[in-house]
Amino acid sequence: MMVRVVLPPHLRTLAKVKGELTVEVSAATQRSVLDAVEEQYPMLCGTIRDHATKERRAFLRFFACQEDLSHESIDTPLPQEVAEGREPLLVIGAVAGG
Repeated sequence: MMVRVVLPPHLRTLAKVKGELTVEVSAATQRSVLDAVEEQYPMLCGTIRDHATKERRAFLRFFACQEDLSHESIDTPLPQEVAEGREPLLVIGAVAGG
């Protein structure tokens, strides 16, 4: 299946892409999608997830279908709309401040 991924501007610049990415995965989970993104764009390794632990970087969040998926298990299936390519998985840079 083909999953659409939208990266924040700084990661799109690093990957030298414009717009959203499309990756092929056998299962629509955060792990499989991020594995595919890192395989297709090796310069992103370590930018979305930690090199060793593979945990999400603290200042990035994952959203799909208007839901925050950041604290879901990386092996939880993504929403059906994402798996079918109708909605993208959004990687969003967190905004901090006061």
